[in-house]
Amino acid sequence: MWIDSHCHLDFISINGSLETIIRECERQEVDHIVVPSVDPSNLESVIDLSRQFKHVSFALGYHPMYIDKLKEGDLENLDNWISENEEIIALGEIGLDFFERKDNIDQQEDIFVHQLKLAQKYDLPVIMHVRGAIDRILKNLRRYSVRGGIAHAFNGSIQQASQFIELGFKLGFGGAMTYDRAKHLQMLATQIPLDAIVLETDAPDIAPSWLTKGTANTPSQLAKIGAFLAQLRNIPAEEIARITSQNCLKVLPKLNKLYT
Repeated sequence: MWIDSHCHLDFISINGSLETIIRECERQEVDHIVVPSVDPSNLESVIDLSRQFKHVSFALGYHPMYIDKLKEGDLENLDNWISENEEIIALGEIGLDFFERKDNIDQQEDIFVHQLKLAQKYDLPVIMHVRGAIDRILKNLRRYSVRGGIAHAFNGSIQQASQFIELGFKLGFGGAMTYDRAKHLQMLATQIPLDAIVLETDAPDIAPSWLTKGTANTPSQLAKIGAFLAQLRNIPAEEIARITSQNCLKVLPKLNKLYT
């Protein structure tokens, strides 16, 4: 079985229902999906998805690219949402993005640190967006130690990967590594220890190379992404499924309780 460690299921829009997506996941042996929130408007929707589908778990947090939507009191409200929903498995999607924007770095960092402190308060792992900001992310993780988590869509260096691993993190790989031009990601996917890798689709974003334009990316693609990683590493896909799923359960311990 496969676990999709990062999917925005509530943002997927296709002809058909979410039930259809979940049934296709079952056919592809994608057994569980982690759905993080991104801003105050979808906190409730990701929780509702987890209660509607046994295959779904949720994380709560504010994405750095959505912080312009935050209003006074939203960070305090996030604290309340966490305390009132014990099924939460992580803080996420939180982090920094210096690739798209550098005009609000201080604001991004303040909100990121606030959420790291919430992770400390509730002893939860974090699911992090790290694009263009890995060194600053690592600096803050050393200042505000949390119980590990996932560096989503990792594309840094081997040295940065080692630092995340030392801090108790797993590294997320998905559809981006399937493109011919993605030589750096493919190198990382073969050189990073397999026990530090989790798989993700980030659906509906970061579609794998085989999806044609206009075809929706869904978590059912995870098995094929896993098979691509298996080919890169020259080991059976079943072994990739077993190890990456174990990694996900280890780094998200509350998911382990739900999953078993």
